[in-house]
Amino acid sequence: MSRNFPRLNFPSFDFSVTEEKGKLYIFDTLRKKKLLLTPEEWVRQHLVRLLTEHLGYPAGLTQMEKKVSVNGLPRRFDLAVMNTQSEMVLLAECKAPHISITQETIYQAAAYGKVIKPAYYLLTNGISHVCFTVKPDGIRFLENIPPFAEI
Repeated sequence: MSRNFPRLNFPSFDFSVTEEKGKLYIFDTLRKKKLLLTPEEWVRQHLVRLLTEHLGYPAGLTQMEKKVSVNGLPRRFDLAVMNTQSEMVLLAECKAPHISITQETIYQAAAYGKVIKPAYYLLTNGISHVCFTVKPDGIRFLENIPPFAEI
């Protein structure tokens, strides 16, 4: 890819990327449409493919860029996976590769949990991945993203 879209810390995937009027677009296989290829979208598309092709997350239970209300304020999550009981099992936030995953980012994602209540949170900038769950006694970090069959 170009210098704006670096190699990420994900398996290699083939993407359908096209150029129109000087802008790059990537085909989103979940939403079945072309999207402007931004650094954050580059990360999001890799994450979707990792989850669905390597970790068994069902594409049909995956939602992307949905609006939610958090403390009365409109917010948008990047990616969420539900289980067959319509419970959110994974909430993922994607950042551009040049944006660091910080403690503040983790607390921001955990704040969503007060309303959304996912079983697991995943933050990624494509280079670093932070997966955690929030328990009554605090945040518990995981070494790996759990496969869907284990959540």
